Parts: sequence; structure tokens; C-alpha cells
Amino acid sequence: MEYRDYYQILGVDRKADEKEIKRAYRKLALKYHPDKNPGDKQAEEKFKELNEAYEVLGDAEKRAKYDQLGASYRQWERMGRGSGDFDWSQWAGGAPGGATRVEFGDLGDLFGGGFSDFFNAIFGGGGMAGASPRSAASGQGRDVRQKLAISLAEAYTGGSRRVAIDGRKLEVKIPAGAQTGTRIRLSGQGVRGARGSGDLYLDVEVLADERFERKGDDLYAESEVDLYTAVLGGEVQVPTLEGDVVLTIPPGSQPGQTFRLKGRGMPKLRHKDQHGDLFVSLKIAIPTDLSPEERELFEKLANSRSR
Repeated sequence: MEYRDYYQILGVDRKADEKEIKRAYRKLALKYHPDKNPGDKQAEEKFKELNEAYEVLGDAEKRAKYDQLGASYRQWERMGRGSGDFDWSQWAGGAPGGATRVEFGDLGDLFGGGFSDFFNAIFGGGGMAGASPRSAASGQGRDVRQKLAISLAEAYTGGSRRVAIDGRKLEVKIPAGAQTGTRIRLSGQGVRGARGSGDLYLDVEVLADERFERKGDDLYAESEVDLYTAVLGGEVQVPTLEGDVVLTIPPGSQPGQTFRLKGRGMPKLRHKDQHGDLFVSLKIAIPTDLSPEERELFEKLANSRSR
């Protein structure tokens, strides 16, 4: 089994703080999200790899264990030994040399496939091996928690994801209007024990969008218009999450001027028939390649205004 460098996968330094790790993950997850790369198997694999890395580095307890493992593995390499001889068993499941502890099942299907063998061996995620005996011994089920990365478009429309847990496959519904921090609970769908089952919790992470900035239920966007439309007025197409709409620009519009499109924002969680607003600010494109005739007209206009 090969060691996986999660810091390298996210492109961050080993001393990176929580905010740096989250920022790097969001940027890369947006780039490789399946919605933006339909049918691209390489992008799909990269997206799963990113989610696995963030699952570890985004959790303080898992990161601490991973860092301990990394230090031991690097020392092993400095001794000139290969990964095939490394004693992975001391790290399997829980603390080195301690009892096995499984925190969650194989939820990799959230991203179209399972976690790697490396992850499963270190954190006990593969098919719940070792979890069922412990659950049976205690008689108690175990709650399962997992991050769920979705695009802004998915948060707008809602949808579903396929989840595999303890040998079962579930369809999880994502509510329209979901935000980062929204928690989806599936009662009784966690790890089974002799006297019942735990619950399944999905913590939603809404990825940043290139076109829109989200603030609560409102969206903010920029729309570029040419100088002539800004001066004379006209119409411009602006994007929304339901397709482009036409915005009427009044004569004399200024750079940064903001227009409110009522009800074109995000649906309100638990009230999907209600929406926030979309605020569009103008970005004026100044021409840089004037023809001689255009330049002459601008000079005449400038001279007339200076009199």
C-alpha cells in the first residue's frame, strides 16, 4: 500500500491552518466538480481524491493522527526502506497500538466511489470491517458523520446523492436552499448495533461559484456592459441560476451601479417557494481599440463639454 500525501493533493503547506486548507479545498473542488466536468473520469477521480484529503485535513483529530503517521513514514523512508515493509497495522482504525475505532462507514459513494485503501486502512472506512463486532458487543449503534460537497446550482434546485453505508445503498435528498453548515439527518441509517442503529448526518459544504457570490439567500453578480450602452441606455443579458434574463440599463448608468432583481436569488430553506434577490452591479468596458472616426467623435464630444 502506498502512502498518500494529502497536503500535496490540496497543494498546501504542512503548517497550513484550517482556513488555508478550507480555501484550497474549495478552489480545487469547484474546478474538478462533476457538474463542471461531465463525463470526465480524470476530473471525477481528482474530485474524490480532494474530498478524501479534506476529510482528513479538515478534521483536527484525523489530521493529528495523519501527521503522526506521516512523521513515522518519512523516518522510515530516510532509513532507505520501502512502503511494502512499513507496519501499517499499528495505525489501523484508531490510535497507534490501541483498540480499533471506526468513526464512519464507506460513504465514498457520495462522490461516485469509495475512499482509497490507504484511507480505509488508517481510519477504518472500508465496508465497516471491524465495526460490526464492536457494535454487536456493545449493543449500541453508531452515528455516522460525513461532509457533502455540492455546487451552488445543486443548492438552488435541490437533488439527491447516492450513499453507501454498512452494506446498504441510500438516496439522500438535498433540500433546495441548503447552505454551508446545513446538516441532513437520516434517522436510524447509521451503523447498526444489536439494540438499534445510529443516525447518518451529512454536513453540507456549498462550493464557491465563479458567477455568483452568496450572502444568505441573496446572490451578487457583475455584468459587463459597453460604454455606449452605459451612456445611451439599452439592454443586457445577465445570468441567473435559472438561465439568462434581460436587464434594462437606463441612460447614464455608472460603473458599480447596482440593480436588484427581486426573487432571483436562492430559495429559502424550508420555504422553497420564497426566494432571496439577485443584485447585479455594472462593470463598464472602456474601448481600447478606437478607430480614427471613433476617436474623432470622442474628441469632438470632449471639446464640446469643455466649452
